[in-house]
Amino acid sequence: MLGFICALSIEVEGIVNLMENKEEKTVAKITYHKGKIFGKDVVCCECGIGKVNAAMSTQIMIDLYRPDVIINSGVAGSLSGDIRIGDIVISDDCVQHDMDGREMGDPLGQVQFNDELRTYFPADKATADKLYDACQTIKDISIFRGRIASGDIFIASHDRRQRVADDFNALACEMEGAAVGTVCYRNGVPFAILRSISDDFNNNELMDYMHFREIAAKQSIQAIKEFIRND
Repeated sequence: MLGFICALSIEVEGIVNLMENKEEKTVAKITYHKGKIFGKDVVCCECGIGKVNAAMSTQIMIDLYRPDVIINSGVAGSLSGDIRIGDIVISDDCVQHDMDGREMGDPLGQVQFNDELRTYFPADKATADKLYDACQTIKDISIFRGRIASGDIFIASHDRRQRVADDFNALACEMEGAAVGTVCYRNGVPFAILRSISDDFNNNELMDYMHFREIAAKQSIQAIKEFIRND
């Protein structure tokens, strides 16, 4: 089974519209849509904004549906002047840029659970490769592979984006992907993140994000459709 966790309702609707034999289940106010697309079992949900929502949605999906792989899809802000609105970034790994235990001597971004210390959570390479191939069907954009940084902050200012880029060598910032990645890592579920850029590195405003997110979301849906078709 393929699992998709989306930040925007328009993406969930796009996936559900492709489904046959649809079923719904709501847990903790999160609605999961299950069905078949191109004969393959698929489940998706809208996780809501932020890392807590994303982590909850991911763990519930794993517990209920046991997906073979989970893809987190949505929009993101660029962390590079080379990555423009409409371009796509696919994760090689991800990091929680707002995890800050430096006052205790920990590196910025480091997460601790039990005796394990980890800053970067690796995406499944085979899944990321398939997403990259699926994105080739989208015209007039560039596709990038690299690190995605997540935090419970909507970062609009160029200076703050530059800081995240410098601290982590990341290509895009958003608010959910690394939470999905952390939960998948701990459960042993392969994952990858696909983000379509909705706001520019140098000139970004909330109004730009609101305007371009629908365009970016439609591109993500196209990539997901091709990914499912060819998986």
